[in-house]
Amino acid sequence: MLVQIVKQNLTENIELLHQLTNEELTLAYPELSNATIGEHMRHIIELIGSLLNNYEKGIINYDKRKRDVILQTNKIEAIKILEKYRVELDKPNKQLLLKHNCFSDNKMLETNYFRELLYNLEHSIHHQALIKVALYRLPHIKISDSFGIAPSTLEYKKQCAQ
Repeated sequence: MLVQIVKQNLTENIELLHQLTNEELTLAYPELSNATIGEHMRHIIELIGSLLNNYEKGIINYDKRKRDVILQTNKIEAIKILEKYRVELDKPNKQLLLKHNCFSDNKMLETNYFRELLYNLEHSIHHQALIKVALYRLPHIKISDSFGIAPSTLEYKKQCAQ
């Protein structure tokens, strides 16, 4: 179930990118502290990439990322990577180590693949919520009702409506 929800989240990001022009992707939005939608999307892509690209090695480090400018300026390249990652998500759960710059070089946290998938889902939703604020300037862009909203919030709203 978790993998399917993450795939759906990546699909939402792909659908958004298909609608944006590269100019809209790279425009600095005051509502985002002059960041761009592309910068937020690159950040989402690179974190999930850190997990998927280091799954076999078993050591995840979200701080050591490439920060590839092409992913924030070229929607076709961003879509290509998101589609690749969407296919690669189906992996068995396994123990992983998380290296983080708030720890010394020789200390790591124990984690697992599913826990890190959940982290990436929540991280993507958080950035989607920020992107959604900028999208108010682009009324021609259509996003799903779940874009930028946590699954637990969607479930709660569904229960309240009954």
